[in-house]
Amino acid sequence: MKERDQISIGSQSILWVAGLGVGLVTLAFVLGVQVGKQSAALRRPVLKSVDEEMKELPEPLVDQLKIFEGDGPDKLVPAAKVDAVAPKEETKPEAKPAEPAPEIWTLQLVATSDAAEAKRVAAKAKTAGFATTTLKDGKQLKVRLSEPSDRAAIDKATDKLKKAGLKPFAVKVD
Repeated sequence: MKERDQISIGSQSILWVAGLGVGLVTLAFVLGVQVGKQSAALRRPVLKSVDEEMKELPEPLVDQLKIFEGDGPDKLVPAAKVDAVAPKEETKPEAKPAEPAPEIWTLQLVATSDAAEAKRVAAKAKTAGFATTTLKDGKQLKVRLSEPSDRAAIDKATDKLKKAGLKPFAVKVD
């Protein structure tokens, strides 16, 4: 009988082959993802410049009317001239636009769910010389100045309250 050569595979060899297989599968997956991303990018519509987008917009209404009346560059419809006396333009005194109502502001000193904290802040503002009101908004208690005013007065009050150790911020009153 002939002696046959035997090949023995050790545990290290099995680990090397398994690691190499996992590495190759991972590499194939990553490359496939990259190819997919590139093909999706090629299918995406090409971005247009601002000038190209502006050219695609419809013409302004005035230009469209000129084209319709035959005054435009395309002169689609010949203009019909009418011999009519032009009406006299009435001169109306220009109405002055109504001035907007001044914005009314107040200062919010704190928004908290703790009633004791709200009372403490209100007392601190009272010692600084400011009357406060506490609004309940859901679970929040909002301590604000009770006298709303214009923005300039609110800014002055902000400085005084900051010196008293508070952190107020301006809010518009609806």
